Amino acid sequence: MKEALIKAAMVLVALLAAGASAPSRAQQMDGKALFLKNCAACHQATGKGIPGAFPALAGNKFVQGKGTDVATVLLKGRGGMPDFSDSLSDAEIATVLSFVRSSWGNQGAPLSESEVLALRDTLQVDHFSNGQMSNKH
Repeated sequence: MKEALIKAAMVLVALLAAGASAPSRAQQMDGKALFLKNCAACHQATGKGIPGAFPALAGNKFVQGKGTDVATVLLKGRGGMPDFSDSLSDAEIATVLSFVRSSWGNQGAPLSESEVLALRDTLQVDHFSNGQMSNKH
């Protein structure tokens, strides 16, 4: 009986440890996958954009500049680009921007989920609701 309890406790500890280290949804979907799903239709998989329609992200000084400026575009939109504040979480925005800022020869610093969350507050953009009902219409 004592051995069975010890085994059960060891299994429980292993399961808890596995759950604690399980990757989040945003970690599972890496920056490249997020880019391909949400951005590549306009900015192209190569990051070169479509001249006259969608700007290139590859080699773009703005993209490589201040991270919060780039994140503001995703949270509020700009020109013809929609905002992604309701469709991407803070972690996903940080992940996709970190990918873009370090791909195709770009050398921008990565962004963190906490930076995007703080920016939402600064810009007074509603927090990500993950599909839950909100007052934003």
